[in-house]
This record gives sequence, C-alpha cells and structure tokens, in this order.
Amino acid sequence: MSKKTYLLDTNVLLHDANSILCFQDNEVILPLPVIEELDRFKKDGNENGRNARHVSRELDRLRQIGVLTNGGVPLENGGRLRVVVTSNGCLDQLPRELRSPSADHQILALALQEKHRCSGPVILVTKDINLRIKAHAVGLRAEDYETGKVSLDDLYTGTQQLDLVSEQIDLFFREQQLANIEQPLPPHICLNIKALDNLQQKAIGRFDPKQQAILPLRGAPQEGYWGISPRNLEQKFALELLSHPDIPLVTLVGRAGTGKTLLALAAGLQCVTETSLYSKLLVSRPVFPMGRDLGFLPGDVEEKLAPWMQPINDNFDLLLSDGGIRRKQQRHEELKEMGIVSVEPLTYIRGRSIPRQYMIVDEAQNLTPHEVKTIITRAGEGSKIVLTGDPEQIDNPYVDASSNGLTYIVERFKESPLAGHILLTRGERSPLAAAASELL
Repeated sequence: MSKKTYLLDTNVLLHDANSILCFQDNEVILPLPVIEELDRFKKDGNENGRNARHVSRELDRLRQIGVLTNGGVPLENGGRLRVVVTSNGCLDQLPRELRSPSADHQILALALQEKHRCSGPVILVTKDINLRIKAHAVGLRAEDYETGKVSLDDLYTGTQQLDLVSEQIDLFFREQQLANIEQPLPPHICLNIKALDNLQQKAIGRFDPKQQAILPLRGAPQEGYWGISPRNLEQKFALELLSHPDIPLVTLVGRAGTGKTLLALAAGLQCVTETSLYSKLLVSRPVFPMGRDLGFLPGDVEEKLAPWMQPINDNFDLLLSDGGIRRKQQRHEELKEMGIVSVEPLTYIRGRSIPRQYMIVDEAQNLTPHEVKTIITRAGEGSKIVLTGDPEQIDNPYVDASSNGLTYIVERFKESPLAGHILLTRGERSPLAAAASELL
C-alpha cells in the first residue's frame, strides 16, 4: 500500500507545534508560503508565537541533517519531511477566481502539483473550513487536524448509573462502603446507585481508587458551601469533587447557567477559609472578547483586567450576599486585601510555581491543549486546579468544541486517580437562562 502525503497549512502548526510528527511513517510537506506565514507569527508573545518559534527551531535542526527540499529529511517517527517551493505557472492550474497570489491559493496550487507528482494519495490538512471547501472544489482531498480531538457526543460524563441488588445497597449503608464490584469503574466516578429488585431503594456514591471501593458522598455542611447548597444530583457530585483534598484536578463542563463557576468559587472559599486546606484562592480566566474587541483600555493592570474579571466578581458578590450576616459585611475587594483571594490573568503564568493554592480557571474552553498543560504543570505541592467551561461557547478562533484544552484534559485524565470530572446538564441560574440554553 502506497504511503500518504500530508500537506500542512499554517494553522495546523500554530495549533500543535509537534504536528509534523503526528502522521506516522508518511510524508509531510510544508509549502514555502507556510514558512513565510510562520515568520510573521514568531514575534508574537502568545501561544501562536511560541508555536511558530518552536516549529522554526525544529526546521533549523532538520536542515542540518539534510536538504529540506528535493527528497526531504527523515523524521524520528519513520516519516519524511519536505519543504516545497511553488513552480512557475503553478497558479495557472487553479480556476480563474483562485489565481490571486495569496498564501491559501499558493497552498492549493502546491497541493495540486504534488497530487500530479505523487503515486499515493495527497491530503491537505488545515483547520480553515473555507480552505477545505476550496480544496474540495478543485478536486483535492482535505481534512481537519484531528489529533487530540474529542467528540462532545462521546465526552466522558464523570457519572454513571449502577444497578445492584437490595442486599448490596443495604451493605453499602451499613458499612459506609462497597467493595468487590464486578465491573471496572474509572477513578472518582460519581454513581447513582439503584436496586434492580426494589425501585424505591437508591443511593449515591463515589468510587475511590485508593480503597477500590464505592464510598458515600461526604455531604455539604449544614449551612452549605458559603451559603450555596446543591440544587440537583450533578451539583452534589460536583461539590464532592471540588471539596475533596485527594483530587488535585477537577474539570466541570456544562452549558451556561449550570453553576460551574459559582460551585467552584463556593467550594474554593470553603476550602481556604473554613477548612484551611489551601492558603489562597487563585481565580483566573483567559482574555478573549465576545464579538468586537473594545481595544485599548486605560488604567493600571487591575483596571485593565476589571472588565474581563467582572463575571468572577459577580459570583463573589452573590456568595457574599447569601453567606450570612458576617459575610454580607464583606466585599470581594476585602477578600483580596486580606490575601484570601487573588484574581489574575493567565498571561504571566508560564514559569510560575503555585504551591498549596486552590486555583480556578474559568472559561477554559478558550484555551488550547498546550496552554492547559502549561497551567496544570504550574501546580505545586498541595495545590488543586479546577477547570470550568462550556465547549459550545468558544471565542478563540484557533480551537473548536472538539479541540479545545478543556475537553482534551477531560479525555486524557479520565482514567487518572488524580482527577475527577462532572458534566453538568441542568440549568439552575433561572428558568429563562435554562430555556435560552435549550432553545437558542
């Protein structure tokens, strides 16, 4: 069977700097216009700039092994990499509407050139939907970059219904645990237990990987978590994971209004102020505007961040207003002055070490897998990281519902004893918000 030839667009390299090694032992082609576009990104201080510089360094290393053009150079995974230059009249093979010398059109022309030259299939890999449509129109095979993608329909929920017999449920209540379960269970999965022979007999629990047993939920304090009590079973499960010290990584995925951010903040404040499991609550979110950006914002760093962090402050105000007389007299600014709470941007997190802190990253669906990896690797001894977000509401143009960092982490950590996950589906913000999530 002949080997395939994959021709990569710039956005693939910006999305994953190691993408040239993800095509097994096939041939990978980088058009020269892609190298030109990388050069324009390499000075950026964001993730795209870092990935562009990484690819440039890797190409420079491979250049010292052999000639990148002509036959190309071998890759460590058994494949081969070539850099291809546009030949004279290459654009003439495109339809008249596509003959302008833009980077996309040159990439299409090079793909057609390679299709005529190679004996095996030639595939254009790009995250640009319109370029894939154009490629199809001129007779090229085009695909999205699928590495690391997770279908939302197949996303791990973190919960499961478990059918047992009445005697097992009685034993669970009597001994406060249930071991020797026949079916394998993922670590920290939350279980809705029902009796097959008695529909009225039910229980809820969490599978503990250390004890290899199902344990009952510890339950919320009588006054709730800073005045917040769970309104449904999913929220009970979420608060169990959020407040458990043996689960250093928690992911909450759900639509708007399901309580992701509020539950995380309530549990974080409880763990910092009431149980003293952590020294500080650190809250952050990526800076991505919805719609047209407002542009330059005046003031110091805190004033510039205020519009972006206002959703966090709204949740703090709700917690403080519902948390009793003592807390009504406090404001989120006072919590920050006391060193209990810190609200920071993610921009300067690289290189930091964050020990014994409860860190919440809101709107994590706007992060790339590499950015989420950077955040999690900052966790020091005794820290807990909570990622929340809605994959259906993404403002970052370089990720989508299947390729963002939040769903990537859910899939990669679902079998890890260090992580827990809950998919929240029931809206609790208001009847109107719940209806909007369903109908719009």
